[in-house]
Amino acid sequence: MTTRDLLRGLPVLAHDMPSFDPTDVPAEPTALFADWLAAAVAAGVDEPHAMTVATVDADGAPDVRVLILKDLDAEGWHFATTATSAKGRQIAGDPRVALGFHWREQGRQVRVRGTARPADPAVSRRDFLARPEGSRIATLAGRQSAVLADRAELDRELAEVRARLAADPGLVAEGHTVYSVTPASVEFWQADRERRHVRLRYRRDADGWSRELLWP
Repeated sequence: MTTRDLLRGLPVLAHDMPSFDPTDVPAEPTALFADWLAAAVAAGVDEPHAMTVATVDADGAPDVRVLILKDLDAEGWHFATTATSAKGRQIAGDPRVALGFHWREQGRQVRVRGTARPADPAVSRRDFLARPEGSRIATLAGRQSAVLADRAELDRELAEVRARLAADPGLVAEGHTVYSVTPASVEFWQADRERRHVRLRYRRDADGWSRELLWP
């Protein structure tokens, strides 16, 4: 069997999915996103706070990875990373980003396009101290995305950082940064088994937010 045959045989949108009435929605997108996120959690969607974060490098080439949503408020969507990482450097060079959420069990996607900016350092510090110990150790080890000579080098660095953290539990990684993404557009996509997908896009304008339906 070829890879193409294998892929052709996989079912797509073959399970039960919720309905979505695009005429009965909040005036701004964060409220609708919060509703959809709560519904995903209640439905048992695995890691519903996982999202793709797309950036561009200095040459304009796209880059993408999966991160965890840290918060959602009036300012937008929040995530954390190291400012000196590849994505941190890319955001510093071009703050335009895109976020993507996919809740397969519900046949839903949310696409966010906007601008990322660093949060207040106090916010980043609180976020770091609230992270699990293993996450703090990995971040304090630093050098994210740098070339690793061998796994033994990583193990040595992690052991040294673990000892430092045990001696100073309040230690915070200097480059740990929370970013908030101010949205310019947000699209909500609800799948339909008959491919009559519902797509609703919010776009920011001078008066706040406008809403429009899109062809599937």
